[in-house]
Amino acid sequence: MLGVRYMPTFSTFDLHKSEGGPVETTFVLGHGFGGLIGVTGEHIGLQTEVIYSQLAQKFRDGDLDREVKLNYVNVPVMLVLNTGVSSGVNLNICAGPQFGFNTGSSITTSGTSSEGDTVHAVLKVKPADVGFAYGAGLDFRLAPMTRLSLGYRGVIGLVDISDKSQNLTNSEFFVLDRSHVRTYAGYIGLTFLF
Repeated sequence: MLGVRYMPTFSTFDLHKSEGGPVETTFVLGHGFGGLIGVTGEHIGLQTEVIYSQLAQKFRDGDLDREVKLNYVNVPVMLVLNTGVSSGVNLNICAGPQFGFNTGSSITTSGTSSEGDTVHAVLKVKPADVGFAYGAGLDFRLAPMTRLSLGYRGVIGLVDISDKSQNLTNSEFFVLDRSHVRTYAGYIGLTFLF
């Protein structure tokens, strides 16, 4: 089977403010796009996906608003259990490891600090991540070999993505500190059986 998907995504990762300590964050909708390839029988299958994901979170740091953005190419390898691939409607659940590769990160700051611009946020992210992916979905037969796929996908990051290898000055702080990525995504796509 082959498929394509669009995945609107919400994510969380542990952020810290300039005075230290964790902060309350605000969800930001990110977008994911990907494809899948796999083999399946009537009730069990194995699929590999390649997904480009944009992850983001906003938080308030004193008088400043900051937004952290992370971009990843994720490769989950999923065991898929189906109620019946050849049925008109197929319920499936899936789980497996996910390998993530950071393709870029940025932090933007808006507002004016009452203390002046004396403390600078530093965003450093490790180049790779490993997580546990899980989900469930429904496939609706549109044609003999074509399915409309709708579902949910979650990922729990198992690796601390924060990179604190850089030395900081007294006027800098790391935004990520002992941080693991968690994502919550819906998906819609087409799957073609061969």
